[in-house]
Amino acid sequence: MKEQHYKNPTPTVDAIIQKNSQILLVKRKKEPFKGNLVLPGGFVNEGERVEDAVKREIKEETSLDIELIDILGVYSEPERDPRGHIMSTVFIGKISESSDKADAMAQDDAAAIEWLNFEAVDNTRIGFDHKKIITDFINWRQHGGTFWSSKK
Repeated sequence: MKEQHYKNPTPTVDAIIQKNSQILLVKRKKEPFKGNLVLPGGFVNEGERVEDAVKREIKEETSLDIELIDILGVYSEPERDPRGHIMSTVFIGKISESSDKADAMAQDDAAAIEWLNFEAVDNTRIGFDHKKIITDFINWRQHGGTFWSSKK
């Protein structure tokens, strides 16, 4: 019997970390979207829970420890990433008491860290579909709810 091979989406995680009226973004060191700002996050390792993956990725990219508050939603549009069908579970987090905003330091895939005011999002080069995710987060702050790629 011939073994079946499946072509499945690759799971990733991203985090929205807010401090006052600012959101934490990282500048990408590599393609795709090299030099653009994106939400911190990355790929889920085999055997890893998504909530552990997002904490690990934030620590690796920003040196910050975070506490998870909620899940904003799942973004699975097949064309959202030029590398292939990559879906993201997006968490909302806050900086842990043990970390401080001033402790943020770009590491790993991040060339720099930037705290961006919400008002500046529309006029900033943001990679992937992260501008939509940030807009969904702004709506979440006002109305709650859960979001996904095709939700209007």
